[in-house]
Amino acid sequence: MRDIITLGCGTCKRRNYTSTKNKRRTPNKLEFKKYCPFCRSHTPHKETK
Repeated sequence: MRDIITLGCGTCKRRNYTSTKNKRRTPNKLEFKKYCPFCRSHTPHKETK
């Protein structure tokens, strides 16, 4: 039931990280504050397709 998702940077829109989530328990999109090596700062990363 766990699916692999990709996380994209909120400012430069590059896909930097992958993660897994349970779609039955969390139907909405995930958002984490992670380090982006291209922006060289901590930015919000949202779930993308």
